[in-house]
Formats: sequence, C-alpha cells, structure tokens
Amino acid sequence: MLYPRQNKKAPGFPEALCSLGGPYWIRTSDPLLVRILEPYSELHKFQYKHLKNSYLCRFGYVLHCSGFIWIQQKPRVFLYFFFCYFRQESKISMAKVTLILDTRKCSRSSVTGLFPVSLSVHHGKNRLIRLGIHTSKPGWDRDKQELKRYIAVNKHLDCDSINTELDRKYFAAKELLREIGKSVALISVDRLVEHIKQKWDENPKSEIRNRVENEISLIQWSKIIIDRAYEANNPNTALWYQNCIDSVIKYNKGQDMMLYEITVTFLKNFEAYHKGKGNSVNTIAIRLRAVRSIYNKAIEEEKFKPLQNVFKKYRIPATVRTKKRAIAKEDLLKLLDLQYEPFSSLWNARNYALIMFYCKGMNFIDLVQLKMEHIHGDRLHYGRSKTGAPLSVKIHPKLRTLLYFYRTGKKKGDPLFPTHYDGSTKHFEKYKTQRRRMNERLKIIAGDAGIQAPFTTYTIRHSWASIAKYMGISTVLISESMGHTSIRTTEIYLKDFEDKVLDGVNEMVTT
Repeated sequence: MLYPRQNKKAPGFPEALCSLGGPYWIRTSDPLLVRILEPYSELHKFQYKHLKNSYLCRFGYVLHCSGFIWIQQKPRVFLYFFFCYFRQESKISMAKVTLILDTRKCSRSSVTGLFPVSLSVHHGKNRLIRLGIHTSKPGWDRDKQELKRYIAVNKHLDCDSINTELDRKYFAAKELLREIGKSVALISVDRLVEHIKQKWDENPKSEIRNRVENEISLIQWSKIIIDRAYEANNPNTALWYQNCIDSVIKYNKGQDMMLYEITVTFLKNFEAYHKGKGNSVNTIAIRLRAVRSIYNKAIEEEKFKPLQNVFKKYRIPATVRTKKRAIAKEDLLKLLDLQYEPFSSLWNARNYALIMFYCKGMNFIDLVQLKMEHIHGDRLHYGRSKTGAPLSVKIHPKLRTLLYFYRTGKKKGDPLFPTHYDGSTKHFEKYKTQRRRMNERLKIIAGDAGIQAPFTTYTIRHSWASIAKYMGISTVLISESMGHTSIRTTEIYLKDFEDKVLDGVNEMVTT
C-alpha cells in the first residue's frame, strides 16, 4: 500500500512519504536503502549527503533535498525498489545461527567417516564454523542440537561437557546478534563470522576452541615424525614409531583419532586391553612411550595446544627388569678355540663377535658400517649410529690380528667387512636380514663353545659392561666407553650384577 504525501510513517516501513501522483520521498538516512539504490546509479561515488545537483540514473532523476531523495518515476518502479528493500531487509533481519551436523559428502572425514558438528551462520549467505566435534548421523540429535549420549560412536566423548560447551557457543552467537541489532545490515556474512569467533575467544579455555585449534590427527602427525626419522637416517626410530602407532590405531578399531582424543581414559583402556591379551608390561610401556613422544613433539612444535598435557596425569607403567643377557668372560674367550673354515659364514660370525667384544661391546649396526678410513694408526674411530656419540678404541694385538684378514688388499673408503651397511633407510631391511643371520650363526657358535646362555649380538654388549664392572671399573667410565648418553642406561645394564654382588656381601655377613 502506498501512503499519501503526509507526515506519516508507514507502519513497519522505513521512513517514507508517498503520493500516488509522485514525486516519491525516501529518507536517505537509512543506509540499507542507499545500498539498494546505489547499484542502479551510474555514479561510481554515490554519497547522498553531498549530492547538490540532479543526475540521470537508470530509474529516473535523483535530487538531494533536505535529507530526502526525490525520485521522479512511475509508482510501480518505486514499489519495485520497496520490494527489493524489504526482501533484503528481511534477509538481514533474519540473520541466525544454528547448531547442525554437516552431512554434506564433501565434509565427511575420509579417515574416520564421521561428519563435523558446525555452527551454521545464515546472513544472506550461509557459512559454517566447524567446532572440532565429529560424529555420525545417528550420533547427532537434530531437534535438541546436541550429541546423543548412548550411541556407540560417541562413547569415547564426554557428551555432557561437550553439549554444555556447544550450548554456550550457540547462545554466545545469539547474544552477539542481539547486541549488533539492525547494524548487522552493514556487515557481510564473513565479517559476522569473524565477530562470532571474537566473541568465542573471550573464553580462552573453551573446550571447543581447543578442538578447533587442534584439528590434527595421530596418523597425520606421526607420519611427519616418521618421515623425519627416515630422512635423518634413523630407520630404527621410524620403525619403532610406526609399529607403536599401528598398535594404537588397531586398538581404535582401525580408525584414526585426533590428538585431543588421547585422554587419560583412552590410555588406561589401551593399557588394560593389552594386559588382558597377555602382552608384557614392557611391551605396553614401549608403545605408550612412542605415543607420548609424538604427542609431546606436537606440543613442542606448536602444532597442538592441549588445555593440559594428558601425560602429566597418566603414568606409563614402569618397565619390569628382564633377565640380562650377559655371560662370563671365560665363556666368551672360548670362541678363540673354535676352528672354522677361513672366510666361511661361521668363521666371519665368530670374528665379528670377538671384534665387537674387543671394541668395548660395539653394537652390530656400528660394526657393519665400519670402513677402512675409520682406522687411524693404532686406533679405530667411529660414531654410534643410535646417539651419534664419537668413540675411539685402541687396536691391541688380539684385535689387530682379527682385523688383518679384512684390511688386506683394501684402500681408504672401502667397507671393512663384507656385510657392509651404508646406514641408509633404503638398505635398512638388508641390515635387518644381516642381523638375523648373525644371531642364527651365534646360536650355532654358542653350542659349539658349550655356552648354555642365549648368545646374540646384544649379549656381547651386556657382557662387556658386566665384566668391566666386576673388575672394579666405575659406572661412569663404563657409560662413556659404551657411548651411552645417560648413565641411567648403563645402570640398567649393570643392575643384575649389582644384585649378585650384594647377595655375596650378605652371605659373607650372615654366614
């Protein structure tokens, strides 16, 4: 309905005075109406406060007159502008927010198959703010706009606290719309989303904010760490990470999980599950230490900002001391009496075992990487593969005799032993095969020498440490000789030996 040219306001309309015969008056203090009219003007700078002259526009002549815009045109054109205005105003005045489950195909996680819970912002256009919660269609209550508590997919979530937080975010956004009021017409939907997030950030300890800021999964982040270990030529470390993460994902029914989903409850359940399967405490602890390492690296590199580090509340089970693999010096020296065909596999394996013992319990992976250039005069210089610690061994006569067979006819840069491993990730599987075969041959050698205890490459290392301790050498010197970065590692090697010494002391006192 058009109102006659009187000083009346159309109820529910912006300030306007109309007459059927024209001209039509529209109050220009309404910024939305100026926005509607501006696209129809050929002016590139349409500023109603400064218009003094008449301009020919697509809809007629526009004159500035005492705070009004005067439009000389047919009534139906004017009604069209009012229609555009009310339609636009209706859209903006109906700006609203809703909690939804974004079930679009493109939003579905390719990893978990779940959909994100989002805050839908409607302001002319739609925008979605993901809230860091994922669930299935059956796991979302559309009417109540909350997670269903008794659906299997939500069992690992604290639905009560999450629903409370979702409500708080929803009502905070509603409150913001009330605060802005009609001025919402002046901003775009993207700007409105920014204001909602600012309102959201007023609570720095928001659980949902924590989830949105930490949208990184265990598989995603562990892949970065594993690839980094491979690039640094630490395939053993990479393999440790991979095996442990595979174990966690298998427990989680083959599904990836976000780092923020690693909770005290999850870790305790993981521990209980593996204990129930009969896995040793040491195996469980090794796997959980890998998870802790990956979790803490994400925090250190600011990829993940938890409200609280879960590993400050959860304690990884203490490892149980296993039976050490050390054997007596007399048994080791029995290897010298064994006679095998020169350059045969057993002959080489016996020599490798003695060389490792003479080199302060050298690790097998360090032995197979030795080159001619590591020998300088009467010393053998090499670096530990595991820690990078530089080590040096004097070549005494017994060691020189063994090395002679492998040095003959070789030049600097050549591998010292035929089982050479270049230390690269590419050939790591080859090294593992060599280590397995070496241990198989040591088992045969132990039988030939009459050694009853298990005999492996690692036995040689433990034995050297125990023999040195028995001879009165300090733990500090033993630790430095073996290239340990921590004396605590050496103490673990020697724990059984100390128990035997104390038992002997007790017998001397009590008998």
